[in-house]
Amino acid sequence: MSAAAQGHPAAGQGAPLRVMIVDDAVVVRGLMARWFEAAGGIEVVSTHRSGAEAVAAIESRRPDVVILDIEMPDMDGLTALPLLLRKAPGTVVIVASTLTSRNADISLKCLSLGALDYICKPSTNRDVTFAADFRREVVEKVKALGLRHRRRIGRPGAAPPARVPFPIASSLPALAAETRSVDLRPMAKVRPTVLLIGASTGGPNAVTELLRLAKPSLSRLPIVIAQHMPAAFTAMFADHLRRTLAIDAAEAQDGEPLEKGRIYIAPGGRHLLLRRGPAGIHAAVDDGPPVNFCRPSVDVTFRTAAELYGRGALAIMLTGMGADGLRGSLSVVEAGGNVLAQDEASSVVWGMPGAVAKRGLCAAVETVPKLAQIITIMAGAGQP
Repeated sequence: MSAAAQGHPAAGQGAPLRVMIVDDAVVVRGLMARWFEAAGGIEVVSTHRSGAEAVAAIESRRPDVVILDIEMPDMDGLTALPLLLRKAPGTVVIVASTLTSRNADISLKCLSLGALDYICKPSTNRDVTFAADFRREVVEKVKALGLRHRRRIGRPGAAPPARVPFPIASSLPALAAETRSVDLRPMAKVRPTVLLIGASTGGPNAVTELLRLAKPSLSRLPIVIAQHMPAAFTAMFADHLRRTLAIDAAEAQDGEPLEKGRIYIAPGGRHLLLRRGPAGIHAAVDDGPPVNFCRPSVDVTFRTAAELYGRGALAIMLTGMGADGLRGSLSVVEAGGNVLAQDEASSVVWGMPGAVAKRGLCAAVETVPKLAQIITIMAGAGQP
């Protein structure tokens, strides 16, 4: 361990990001530590084989980011997570698990308990050693989420945004007229015929909250979601939405027609396209190459939806790393539809929504509750 870590310096804006690795596999702990040191700007302040060890050490080590394995002896990640956050509120926790349905379900529970993101480990330690994509993902997420944490704690009195109440606004123009830090397009005053949602890092919680608050409008639209998730996770996410919202939600099946009041989720590891057939618009699941390093890709879903729904397409870009969805959002705008984006303050990572907002494609850039208000108003919920 470095001398700096032993001295416990205050974490300044220019100091290396402080990372704690919690995993029962010594191989994984060692590999991650070397990856972070090689990446630069990241300091591994401690490594632990169990959640109990991490809980005991977190106050003294003061990490910016904790990589927390789910399956460990003595104390697993699900048990350790709330204890870690109780001792070190605001710390970024990224849970890690192998790709199974059980672990996918646990990972989603961890997100609801305060973890900011998850990573899927290869199934064996040997696979971890040679998994270049896994290494890239871990390093990128630690840097993106760690820097976000630093920016927020670096501002005096900074705190996570408070949840905003959900009164239905009386008119759409009043919502769109608020002061913005980006250039906005005029809102196309047309009732949407499909709701499109794109998200990545931080997305599961944001998507759930958006749909919960916009529930009065969901029976009027098919809801199509492209959330960056691996296989197994999307099925668990659909089940989570179904139980939470009491709305029919499932991974999209190739060839099934799109119906109002139903949620269609792009299957993990596959693209979700929309096509027109003899019976109307239906889902098409595709194994084509990744787009923007992503599969499913938001670009693919948004672009094909824009071709079919035109002015009736309402696209929502939520929190996420990268710029996937930018080109698809451009397609929606060019077809006459509306694009809305989550604002920077409430996003876990303002990559995807920020790319769309900075390009000038959005009719509104707002918190999730206010986006839900706009959806509800545009869909005409409560109107005959």
